[in-house]
Amino acid sequence: MKKDASQLIAILKSQFDDASFYTEPSDCWAYGYDNSRRHALPDAVVFASNHEDVVKLVKLCAQHSIPLIARGRGTNTTGAAIPINGGIVLSLERMQKIIEIDPQNRFMVVEPGVLNQNAQEAAQKMGLFWAPDPTSAPYSSIGGNIACGAAGPRSVKYGTTKDNVLGLTAVTGTGHTIHTGVYTTKGSVGYDLTRLMIGSEGTLGIVTSAILKLLPIPETKRTLRAFFSSMPSALSAVIKVMQQPIIPCGVEFMDGNAIRMVRNFSHPELPEKAQSMLIIEVDGSHSIIDHDLQAIVRAIQHPDLLEVNIARSEKEATELWKIRKSLSASLRSLSPHKINEDIIVPVSKVSEILEFTEVLSKQYEIQVVNFGHAGNGNIHVNFLVDPFDPIKGPQAKECLHQLFDKVLSLKGSLSGEHGVGIEKRDYIGKEINSDTLCLMKNIKAQFDPQNILNPGKIFPE
Repeated sequence: MKKDASQLIAILKSQFDDASFYTEPSDCWAYGYDNSRRHALPDAVVFASNHEDVVKLVKLCAQHSIPLIARGRGTNTTGAAIPINGGIVLSLERMQKIIEIDPQNRFMVVEPGVLNQNAQEAAQKMGLFWAPDPTSAPYSSIGGNIACGAAGPRSVKYGTTKDNVLGLTAVTGTGHTIHTGVYTTKGSVGYDLTRLMIGSEGTLGIVTSAILKLLPIPETKRTLRAFFSSMPSALSAVIKVMQQPIIPCGVEFMDGNAIRMVRNFSHPELPEKAQSMLIIEVDGSHSIIDHDLQAIVRAIQHPDLLEVNIARSEKEATELWKIRKSLSASLRSLSPHKINEDIIVPVSKVSEILEFTEVLSKQYEIQVVNFGHAGNGNIHVNFLVDPFDPIKGPQAKECLHQLFDKVLSLKGSLSGEHGVGIEKRDYIGKEINSDTLCLMKNIKAQFDPQNILNPGKIFPE
């Protein structure tokens, strides 16, 4: 039920001071979008400063049947933070406290508005780190990372957010506070509600604090970059790297289209014959790092290997990474409204799925650029097309249908780290059968009986 402006302002004034919420459309506008480039104007924006603020707001929204959409910094690419049904956007950006760091027991307790990079910097002072490292780390929040199950390059060795959060405090759709998980790295009492909450995109509850598992910073790290004259040869090298006993802490891939784009945009020195590129990192102790690096070098040997660059310092490593990190800017400059998917398949099937994207590209005359975390089969497939174009838009949608069908036929999944939001909700039935979806909806109803928490996300309409 939608409230008119005067009713909504009166409701908020009853519990919050004027500095804690916006109702003017011009003020609310920026909180109606995320990195999906979609937009819907919220009726109001409320800024929580603590757990109690969240409880108050959830109870108000439940009482008045107002949709409530929790928001971090809007870096999500699937529209998960878009208020498609109006209502109130709950911004958690003011909840930036690092509540506790325990270096002896290797955990950190943070509020959801803490930026990933700020958490990393605080842990680093103790000789520790939190494993999830999405590209958006400097400006994405821990709460947002938890909401979509973020990962990043390090996940190939250290796991995703689900593997690195020990426990949560959250507010359900009824306004009740729940505590999940433990402070220890082991615990088997009751259901694992922590993992259930992670990746639920704010549809089950609103996280107000998280217990993060920290790991010791390795003594050293080495980075290499390799160019290949064919895509299959690079992907064959990835399989060999992942089969040998030295687990890299990053295995990144770029296809020939991505390399050409970056070459034209900012790096003209890249090899002309390069059709694929790998960036591989290994970390560990000073005494074995050279041995481990050489094991990786041996694993990637192939007749199509054009060149290998090995960084001997942090500065050189940064230079090697510049190519990969400049790709997003290159893509946005060429196609501001591109479709960015993050499918995941078994590592041995990456070559097959990328060959299929080439078939789709030729069939529909849509340029496709592929890159991503090849070490765990998580590839970002970018269709350089405006989804709202009257001709290319429907073609792109048909591309997605075929791509997702192929991914699932290879025992993959529709998303490795971005989540579902609204971009993939109409496809989720391809991966999850009706009985399972029904059970998920019933779980949602237990946490949020009035369906006020981020309605319209994940589940098909």
